[in-house]
Amino acid sequence: MPLIYPWRTAYGEDASIDSVLVKLVAGDQYGWGETTPLTAPFYSPEWSAGAFQLITEHLAHRIVGEDVQDSVDLLNRIAAFKGNGFAKSGLELAWWVLDAKSRGKPLHEILGGTKSEISVGADFGVQDTVKILLAKIQGAIDQGYPRVKLKFRRGWDLDMLKEVRDAYPGYTFHIDCNAGFNLADIELFKKVDRYGLAMIEQPLNHTDLLDHAELQRQIETPICLDESITTPKAMEDAIKLRSCGFVNIKAGRVGGLTNAVKIHDLCEDAGIPCWVGGMLESGVGSGISIELATLSNFKYPADIFPRGVLYRVDLALPEIALSSPGKVRASTAPGIPYEPNSEMLRRCTLSRKTIEGQA
Repeated sequence: MPLIYPWRTAYGEDASIDSVLVKLVAGDQYGWGETTPLTAPFYSPEWSAGAFQLITEHLAHRIVGEDVQDSVDLLNRIAAFKGNGFAKSGLELAWWVLDAKSRGKPLHEILGGTKSEISVGADFGVQDTVKILLAKIQGAIDQGYPRVKLKFRRGWDLDMLKEVRDAYPGYTFHIDCNAGFNLADIELFKKVDRYGLAMIEQPLNHTDLLDHAELQRQIETPICLDESITTPKAMEDAIKLRSCGFVNIKAGRVGGLTNAVKIHDLCEDAGIPCWVGGMLESGVGSGISIELATLSNFKYPADIFPRGVLYRVDLALPEIALSSPGKVRASTAPGIPYEPNSEMLRRCTLSRKTIEGQA
């Protein structure tokens, strides 16, 4: 899916987004899932073509034709394959949607969510000029978004941040570093403290917990971990080390909703607020994220984008829309209401495979 505007971060630039869409069918019911590790392994070691291959050559064969009891059973059947959370989540997310539809309940109800409407924020990657960025921020504020996330990288750092804060002294911002810095940059982050940000997201290495704990001891702004939290075990370690004050939970990154809920619960018990992140998914993946964000400890606005923000025409129907300024509504339909537009899916598909079995 081609983006309206290139997505520029500390690790590079994406002009389009490659997803893996998974449709699980059981009897007369089906569920769609989406996993989006991006075109190349820049955000994480995974990438979309690799996830597609792993799902179709290995993971799917462990569950197709089998009587899968629940999401834990599904994950246990593919646990022998190390890591690869994005690939595993492609199956696991589709299973949750299928299960919710089979029960006739909205997905958030079986996840334990209680909110009927969630807050969402605006995100802006590196722009051609700060003037363009300021205009986009004003547009987000005018639409009622309660916060803005700014991508932060070398050369698009303190000077950009100063201009933004000078223009909007009381508004809620945070920066996302996408693992682009290291402990040698402590003095830079001490200077960031003066701008009163809500958090600094993933400033250091994508696998690191120790250095983040050291950085957090030396700065005032809360650190938010994203790339580093890939499993519940990683979250347990981060809590012990006091590596962060916030956690961005992406169901794809952590291997699906089962692990996402576990991480949410660990954070809630530890007093660490969470928020739902995004991977620039279509409405299929974003619709699942909306349902996840209804859980009680998701206390910061989510990365879920309504129509017209990322894509001129979304892959999914109905397109996600704001239900009120800065908010989107959770599903009232069984599962989620968002499914691929068949014509768009036909035009955008690069590879396709059907795997069948007899239960």
